[in-house]
Amino acid sequence: MSDMNRRRFMASLGVLAAARHVRLDGSANMHVGYAAITWGGKDEQAIDDIADVGFKGIQLRASAFDTWGTKPEALRGLLQKGGLTFAVLSSGNLKYDPASAKEQLELHVSHAKFVRDAGGLQLQVIDEKPKGHAPGPDDFKRLGELMSELGKRTSAIGVPLVYHHHMNSTGEPPAAIDAILAASDPASVGLLFDIAHYQQGGGDPVGAIRRYAKRIKAVHLKDVHPIDAAPGYQWVELGRGRVDVKGCVTALKSAGYVGWAIVELDRVVDPGGSPKASAIANREYVTRQLGLTL
Repeated sequence: MSDMNRRRFMASLGVLAAARHVRLDGSANMHVGYAAITWGGKDEQAIDDIADVGFKGIQLRASAFDTWGTKPEALRGLLQKGGLTFAVLSSGNLKYDPASAKEQLELHVSHAKFVRDAGGLQLQVIDEKPKGHAPGPDDFKRLGELMSELGKRTSAIGVPLVYHHHMNSTGEPPAAIDAILAASDPASVGLLFDIAHYQQGGGDPVGAIRRYAKRIKAVHLKDVHPIDAAPGYQWVELGRGRVDVKGCVTALKSAGYVGWAIVELDRVVDPGGSPKASAIANREYVTRQLGLTL
């Protein structure tokens, strides 16, 4: 073998080794973003702070639609300036009683069009728990069918739908999540898996990641710890609660997860703290403890 061919051969081995490392490690497939919820609707400040802290993606709430719904190009420009990908829009609650189905489909499709025009990627819905009775099989079926129809419509305009199971919703306990996913079309409805909501709802998030791997299209990296006051729990920065965040990330990597992992903190819990300070603390945990890059 000539020296030239030998160098080419060794270079090709290096490329293969690097590719093998990426596939086994999985971190290159997981993009870490941050949720604007901590800023309480002050979305421009959230965009500035999240970009300044170093995250490359953002999840916005329906307040962004209220501000930029008629001018999505303005939001697109702000995000581009900050180097942020518009990973997910929280579209709000999805009511699934038959009387409101048409109105609900129109509302959330309008949000999906906004996401598309603002350069966003996914639309998230949380269900609205029925009043007057505990959710049961009929509710799971109606919710699954309505989300399937909504997901078909949003996917048709280029914005996939993800379902966010959530405390105080139909999809709070693991058994209900199973039933809702079984009643929905996997081609139309992905799962936004929230590791802390799943833990607080009574489940094992590490095991659930393995079970739901093919349905998970977005992730919330979140932590929770118990408190004496109602409701008995509090969302906290990563590493301060009882969720096995490291185990969840390892499970996501092992499952070959490809997509956005959004760090979420509902509100600042420490006196004298700020949304940006919490974002910095979460960044340090993500990079130093989880070994992920922003």
